Amino acid sequence: MTPSHTEPLPRFPFEAATALEPPAEWAEFREKCPVARVALASGDEATLITRYDDVKSVLSDPRFTRPTPADNAARVADTESGGVFNSEMATVLPQHGEEHLKWRRLLGKWFTAKRMNALRPGMAAMAEQLLDEMVAKGAPADLKAGLAFPLPVWVICDMLGVPDADRDRFAHWSDVMLSMTRYTQAEFDAAQAEFGRYMGAHIAAKRAEPGEDILSALIAEGVDWSDATLTATGIGLLIAGHETTANMIAKMTAMLLADRSRWEQLLADPSLVRTAVEEALRADANAGVGMLRYLSEDFEVGGTVLPGGTTAMCSMAAANRDERAFENAAEIDLTRSPNPHLAFGAGAHACLGQPLARTELQVVLEVLLRKLPSLELAVPADELRRVEGLAVGGLRELPVRW
Repeated sequence: MTPSHTEPLPRFPFEAATALEPPAEWAEFREKCPVARVALASGDEATLITRYDDVKSVLSDPRFTRPTPADNAARVADTESGGVFNSEMATVLPQHGEEHLKWRRLLGKWFTAKRMNALRPGMAAMAEQLLDEMVAKGAPADLKAGLAFPLPVWVICDMLGVPDADRDRFAHWSDVMLSMTRYTQAEFDAAQAEFGRYMGAHIAAKRAEPGEDILSALIAEGVDWSDATLTATGIGLLIAGHETTANMIAKMTAMLLADRSRWEQLLADPSLVRTAVEEALRADANAGVGMLRYLSEDFEVGGTVLPGGTTAMCSMAAANRDERAFENAAEIDLTRSPNPHLAFGAGAHACLGQPLARTELQVVLEVLLRKLPSLELAVPADELRRVEGLAVGGLRELPVRW
């Protein structure tokens, strides 16, 4: 499995035969080479980690964090700077220790279960409105464009106090900044600068006239963050708050419709919505690249000592299909509980917005089952097309009828 120094390294992320199936290499690497040298889109070398316990131990270790440009780490993207993970924005936000914990604590107050429950009625009403508009236009329809993309954008725009009407600009900037192979360095720099100017102007407006939103609250609380930190926080929340969830809504729906018995099971017992959402997150075979960690010192994982200076690529999606952690891991079981998947990461850098993502996924699924019980794919599942060239995985569109 481990290539000799003369052979080219396996290219990661691996290609899969269809949009909903995992690459064959995940199982192969988990079994034979759980700590493996691979080449990223940039051509840089990283160490790929695919087993559940190993991925969890690297992500949970407080010593290691996302690479910064000072680390000379492997770059994800094929551009000169290496993409969003090595960007100016990433360096502004605190990545370590007490400063990072303080940043998370201040933002975490906006993502509590209580706040999420308060948002549910508004989310459900918006989902119903979007579905009514989609149904009025007739079948077949693209569920991604009609529901999966606009709903999370509307929610995160509302939380940040930015106009939902600008959502197409956010989508473009996010795509460019999440690019691995799709955009040039010049396009990346332009998108980052435009997004930065936009968010900077928005923060200036909030200082002058606060609203009922996260950024106004942070300013009102007198946090000693620079405008650069506030701008990077706003951009980070906007990208994370819509791109991943929009993709996951479409992928979850596709997974449930690809095998009609799953959809029928939920129609028969809607109380399974919560466990179905968790299982869709676990079984996501098209989750994107994974999470990078820069090892600042020697670290043993999976029986291998990785030297300091290694860039570890943690594949949470491969880990989520590890038979050592999940019985019948290759099967989608909508009743699976407990389900300690790693879709949101683990440790100090686990996804801050996971309560929001879970709430949106649950609400969308509840509304879909109630309003469109006859929903079905309008193309065979193996003809669904992946999003290519971005650090996040998704479907280009989700053709459905009812």
